[in-house]
Amino acid sequence: MAEQRPALAVYYEHPEWFRPLFAELDRRGTPYTRVDAARHRFDPAAGPEPFALLFNRMSASSYLRGHGNAIFYTRQYLRHLERAGVRVVNGSDAYAVETSKALQLSLFASLGLPFPRTLVVNSLAEVREAARTVGFPLVVKPNIGGRGAGIVRFDAEAELDYALERRLVELGVDSTALVQEYIPASGGHICRVETLAGRFLYALKVTTSGESFNLCPAEICDVERAAEGAGGTSVGEMCLADAPKAGLKVEAFEPPAEIVAAVERIAAAGGLDVGGVEYLTDGRDGRPRFYDINALSNFVADAPRLLGFDPHARLVDYLEGEVSRCATATGYRSSAAG
Repeated sequence: MAEQRPALAVYYEHPEWFRPLFAELDRRGTPYTRVDAARHRFDPAAGPEPFALLFNRMSASSYLRGHGNAIFYTRQYLRHLERAGVRVVNGSDAYAVETSKALQLSLFASLGLPFPRTLVVNSLAEVREAARTVGFPLVVKPNIGGRGAGIVRFDAEAELDYALERRLVELGVDSTALVQEYIPASGGHICRVETLAGRFLYALKVTTSGESFNLCPAEICDVERAAEGAGGTSVGEMCLADAPKAGLKVEAFEPPAEIVAAVERIAAAGGLDVGGVEYLTDGRDGRPRFYDINALSNFVADAPRLLGFDPHARLVDYLEGEVSRCATATGYRSSAAG
């Protein structure tokens, strides 16, 4: 009899981001299968999948690495798995939120949470009209982004007109963008709250030394920044332990109870099993403004020193528990792949 594949599959596109996750799984000897989202196929008429649980780690920024084909494909695949009864961690609902900043703001609105004044547009002609309504300064954001990609700030109408006339503004891979008021962050930092199993895990303050919309505190983001600054050195050639922080100051902190409660409501409404929510405090009135949901949240670099625990260990605890629960419920019998 052919040996079954492991009950856990990790579906991902980025070759480097999940080294810590894979290392923790390997350290424990937990059987799992790696599934490449950029090169994949499925048969809608086929029988049960050869795993009980799929952990979705697909990135919205994959188009920056030549893997934009996987963004929309993944929507179909996750729905197929769910209809087939496969447990998907960060399933189709979470992925829909991850890949649409417009849906993220709609979710905030449905929960009565504050967020920046925004209009969603689907043409460059609408950008100018939306800007007149939103007012300056403002930012234009692609609906499908990731790591701050494509976000541009405009301080005056003349700047925006210049960019539009020369077609320097991009709507993104789904021809949808946000025209959003620019909010000065009190203290010069943003706050990122991470959740696991829908509950608060930890929170960070992230401060940049300059204007940047890529405030990812994860280790791999430091490596990618370094690669960009080194003339395109391959990420794989750089040592993660030596990755510079590239001007980012990252601090752990305890957010107010009302923020934690709001983030957990966001996680529940968005179907996030694991993920982060970002907000900032408006420097004009001192009120929080939620602005981003990261279903593909990479945990902070040097977490044991910064947080006092390893979030990857807790993540694998959660995955192992979910795999056991699903395997018991479905009668799935797992063994390591041959």
